[in-house]
Amino acid sequence: MATAAAAATRRSVFLGVDVGTGSARAGLFDEEGKLLGSASSPIQIWKEGDCVEQSSTDIWHAICAAVKAACSLANITGEDVIGIGFTATCSLVAVDADGSPVTVSWSGDSRRNIIVWMDHRAIKQAKKINSSNFPVLQYCGGAVSPEMQPPKLLWVKENLRESWSLVFRWMDLSDWLSYRATGDDTRSLCTTVCKWTYLGHAHMQQCEKDSRDMEACGWDDDFLEEIGLADLVDGHHAKIGRSVAFPGHPLGTGLTPVAAKELGLIAGTPVGTSLIDAHAGGVGVIESVPDSETEDKENDKEAICHRMVLVCGTSTCHMAVAQSKLFIPGVWGPFWSAMVPEYWLTEGGQSATGALLDHVIENHVASPLLANRAASQSVSVFELLNKMLESLKHDLNTPFLAALTESIHVLPDFHGNRSPLADPQAKGVICGLTLDSSEKRLALLYLATVQSLAYGTRHIVEHCNAHGHKIDTLLACGGLAKNPLFLQEHADIIGCPIILPRESESVLLGAAILGAVAAKKYSSLREAMRAMNAAGLVIHPSNDPRIKKYHDAKYRIFRELYEQQLAQRSIMADALA
Repeated sequence: MATAAAAATRRSVFLGVDVGTGSARAGLFDEEGKLLGSASSPIQIWKEGDCVEQSSTDIWHAICAAVKAACSLANITGEDVIGIGFTATCSLVAVDADGSPVTVSWSGDSRRNIIVWMDHRAIKQAKKINSSNFPVLQYCGGAVSPEMQPPKLLWVKENLRESWSLVFRWMDLSDWLSYRATGDDTRSLCTTVCKWTYLGHAHMQQCEKDSRDMEACGWDDDFLEEIGLADLVDGHHAKIGRSVAFPGHPLGTGLTPVAAKELGLIAGTPVGTSLIDAHAGGVGVIESVPDSETEDKENDKEAICHRMVLVCGTSTCHMAVAQSKLFIPGVWGPFWSAMVPEYWLTEGGQSATGALLDHVIENHVASPLLANRAASQSVSVFELLNKMLESLKHDLNTPFLAALTESIHVLPDFHGNRSPLADPQAKGVICGLTLDSSEKRLALLYLATVQSLAYGTRHIVEHCNAHGHKIDTLLACGGLAKNPLFLQEHADIIGCPIILPRESESVLLGAAILGAVAAKKYSSLREAMRAMNAAGLVIHPSNDPRIKKYHDAKYRIFRELYEQQLAQRSIMADALA
């Protein structure tokens, strides 16, 4: 009786684990989605030209450290955690039959068994795949990106033959994490559909509430054979996934004893099928609307289709769902059940956003001085730049802050254009440079870069709406969503309100929601989202017509910068022909 009473009074705590580009993070949440505690641990990364690599062994050690630290900080015991979810970047992991790492690096270093999501080594392979015009390409905006897995797999096959022959499992990083935790090789509909050209709608007759492992019947074998990956068809696709499941589906018998010991948790704790990090951000935020908006629309399946989630970190992902499939050139999808089960996902993106702002700031001659001043004032560089812009507006008597950049125009495609142009060869442009190398000039360049990112998002939203979406509300999460200037410029430029979630750690919450579904606390992912998402601050666009007119003019220049680049590319190609 005592044991039963203890179980009845046990706290319902859900653990979300997220592996980003630079760190592994763990967050603990209650059943209402409130953050109880979190911790992070850095992870190693190797960058050499277009090649970016990591180590699955290093990542697992970092996860274990982060989970133990989060539990300690929140005063949570392993017994309190009743469900776990994993999320990660869409990086590619290679392991052998024993689960040991297989190198994917020119260096031959066996630790380096992950091709990181941002790696662009496979541009040539992506071009080759796209020339096939296979029907599956319709479901990723008409073309695969070098950031997706088929081009990367083809690169390894063509360049690292020994590694290719040794690999027993190729896995998306978040699927590898849940496999490492449970021993269950079932893949997520999120990872396989979004990054591997798996056709999730092969399962449209199957319902999330009848949750089970489903035989992987969505692989297009003809496509794999045509592009040179016929050997991945062998053994019912054993190397890339024989079974798939809806996100949040409970895997195996939960945590294995080995993984439980490493994490400081209890063997058998339910683990949910994983999500890619951006998609977990979507799950953690898309139902975070003010109560007044949910009263009339609680059961309205269409309400969620008016929202787009911006997951803004190193890069930005733009996630929107629809009840019917919408084919949008240059935008990934439609992906069935890849984020919200039984909805079609459209996924736009910008390959460098936080990374671009860091690059622009850190490569400016005034950067060291600015960093020292920020440190001495115990504020971030962004906070200092935002303050400087307010001062400049006052000193120059500018009608509104955005007008400070009337002579500086930026095209932010420093790492190619993911959406809606799908041009990995696009380059960045800064128009309006002078010999002024002061901190004030850096502040203006920073503002112009923030605006350029917002113009890129406006281009994506307009393009999606022109092809059938009805997006009128944005929800933002991730590191950049903590920057008020970034948010206000986006609201003004796109003309939509931006809702922030109550909890700032939306990706971790999305991962924890997977654990809550796996633990059967909620009957579906959508039910768990409604229970654990909550709205915070709402940023409204300016109603000043001068600001709208200004941004419309700058947006026109923004669009022209790319057209000019295409013309210049053509002129130079002719010159070298």
